[in-house]
Amino acid sequence: MSNTENHRHNLFEDAQALLVAPLLVAFAVFLFREAGLLTGGTVGIAFLIHYLSGWPIGLVLFAVNLPFYALALRAMGKAFTVKTFLSISLLSLYTEVLPSLIHLQSLNRAFAAVMAGFLAGIGLLMLIRHKASLGGLGILVIHLQNTRGWRAGKLQMGADCLILGAALFVRDPVSVGWSIVGALALNLVIAVNHKTGRYMGT
Repeated sequence: MSNTENHRHNLFEDAQALLVAPLLVAFAVFLFREAGLLTGGTVGIAFLIHYLSGWPIGLVLFAVNLPFYALALRAMGKAFTVKTFLSISLLSLYTEVLPSLIHLQSLNRAFAAVMAGFLAGIGLLMLIRHKASLGGLGILVIHLQNTRGWRAGKLQMGADCLILGAALFVRDPVSVGWSIVGALALNLVIAVNHKTGRYMGT
């Protein structure tokens, strides 16, 4: 039996990751929203639409990701696509349910930015390790890296910069500044903890 087989995630391990990781990210979305902030990626696009239209962010997030599933199926395979669909569906549901379960009297924006970034990073890291994702942009940049040779990290960074730059049209500069801090906190978690060969689960 190979090392890969020794460390393969079983059904229960995958299930707990798909249930817990979106909840952590949903709590991050809750903190961002309560503080009037946003983040990058597909969640950031959903935030922009939410702030512009007032539509429920969970519903917007679900809808924004729909066009990317065909690409995920072709580029990443059936298992990845199914896990990603379940993760995004749960994130959308959790995002709409959490505000009815939590009521904050006050929230420090600096804390909200950093803590939400950390929570989102931890949730995304869990999903990465279980071969899933939470966003269409992540799927797109991986596809472009595999087919065009473009660096996924640079593409994702560029997309996040565009999203946070567009936020200046819907949020004030201070809010965008704190949102950038949150995005940096998220990427710090991924950069430090997601390294090839360090984690052997597949």
